[in-house]
Amino acid sequence: MRVLLVEDDPRLAALIAEGLRDDGLMVDHAPNAAIGRGMAELETYDLLILDVMLPEGPQAGFELARVLRGRRDKTPILFLTARGDVDSKLTGLDSGGDDYLSKPFDFRELRARIRALVRRARGEATNLIPLPRGYTLDLAAHQVLKDGQPVPLTPREYALVECFGLNPGRAYSRNSLIERVWPGESEVDTKVVDVYVSSLRRKLGEDFIETVRGLGYRLGRVEEGP
Repeated sequence: MRVLLVEDDPRLAALIAEGLRDDGLMVDHAPNAAIGRGMAELETYDLLILDVMLPEGPQAGFELARVLRGRRDKTPILFLTARGDVDSKLTGLDSGGDDYLSKPFDFRELRARIRALVRRARGEATNLIPLPRGYTLDLAAHQVLKDGQPVPLTPREYALVECFGLNPGRAYSRNSLIERVWPGESEVDTKVVDVYVSSLRRKLGEDFIETVRGLGYRLGRVEEGP
């Protein structure tokens, strides 16, 4: 599996590339959008990982995706960026991106998203992840489903569910959840996390999210299929 990483931070690019190579992936690195475009047009990749804010401009990653999609390049695109607000995520998806991961991130989550994107591109699986109480996380549609129907959630509520769903066995501290769901918002009080968890429990069930005493929260138990 061959990956093109377009990232202008040399230290972060080296860390990502090293981690993916340890997983057996071939990784090519481009430090800006212009070089990335040339490499994407010359070589065949299984996945493109694009930073949004590149030397060419604050939305250069989005523009690169639009150019490649305009050339009928169907390679899966994962945006990896510090811009984690909802509007930026929607812009990324509308520009041709398939998924969006905000910095800072857990490398295990990056691996999970990469596997899901490649499986979907190869037609081996959908982006559906089982959740407690018979719910399903649809990563492609950015929705939580019950019996195939979307459950009304706010963008923040969905982001919390997605965080838990991608790492079902992991317990997150409140500060860790703030980093992932409210990136760049340093003034967010940890009590806000409790408010959103309570809201999700009212909508999805009290045991949907478990409290881990002394740490924070994790996803409830997912029932095994027959």
